[in-house]
Amino acid sequence: MAGGPTTVALVDAAATARSFGFLAAGYKSPETLAGELEAVGSERFGVNLFAPAPVPVDLAAYRAYRERLLPLAARFEVELPEVPVEDDDAWGAKVDLLVAAAPRVVSFTFGLPDAESAARLRAAGCLLAQTVTDPHEARLAADAGLDVLVVQAPAAGGHSGTFTPERPIGSSPLPDLVRAVLAVADLPVIAGGGVGGSADVRVAMAAGASAVAVGTLLLLADEAGTSATYRGALTGAGRGDPVLTRAYSGRPARGLPTAFMAAHDAAAPLGYPALHHLTTPIRRAAAAAGDAENINLWAGTGYRAATAAPAAQILSALAR
Repeated sequence: MAGGPTTVALVDAAATARSFGFLAAGYKSPETLAGELEAVGSERFGVNLFAPAPVPVDLAAYRAYRERLLPLAARFEVELPEVPVEDDDAWGAKVDLLVAAAPRVVSFTFGLPDAESAARLRAAGCLLAQTVTDPHEARLAADAGLDVLVVQAPAAGGHSGTFTPERPIGSSPLPDLVRAVLAVADLPVIAGGGVGGSADVRVAMAAGASAVAVGTLLLLADEAGTSATYRGALTGAGRGDPVLTRAYSGRPARGLPTAFMAAHDAAAPLGYPALHHLTTPIRRAAAAAGDAENINLWAGTGYRAATAAPAAQILSALAR
């Protein structure tokens, strides 16, 4: 839940509920992450990193997409980068920081960590978890020596952790995916994606998961950093079911339908993080203006079950 919804208060609330919270390191500077690591009041938490797994953008396609978005940029009075920004989300600096901080768990999304970084984090005492979206990725993670698999079903909100974003995202229900992964990898599984209540938790556990992760169900929690514009869209009527799009970031991600998605999804090229950086100025300005039609409203298929309540109450109800 990078980009704002995950806060120190949300991580601490999870610990209070005898759950295990993850601090999102994605899109944050190392300095901001360091401050949040110091501010967490519990030792019962992990940190999620975006592993460097760039999807290079075709320059001509990038320029064409930028040209398409210029009228919207002019409307919000923002500048769009002329040259694609291809960064690694400060991977090296964040690994250095986590080696020193040694949180209990470090998880990776979008790809596997390099062997040296994984070895340093393991030597620091961190358990290493890998987001996977199919059995093939699970085998790769197991072969690379990861300790835990975070099995993300296609119904999950936000970015798919797929290693191959150019390929279509599957449609396997979470329990089926858990069973398929366990058939090829003898590792503990944390299951997530589309969880809408305690019944979904029971089904995932019955399929063999050791734990269940939720994200969308916490977007309206008191402690979440979800913006007012985002919260309003989640609780408003008529949005419809979440759909996959790459219009915002150049990687497949599931969110509520918006005018931006309808206008630009078909034209959006693959290209992460270049498209993420391209659309960020528009999304920030739209959020500040209360314009939900031009921001990413990441949400999984269980989003209608999200409630505005203390996080500990939401998590306790799921575990009941």
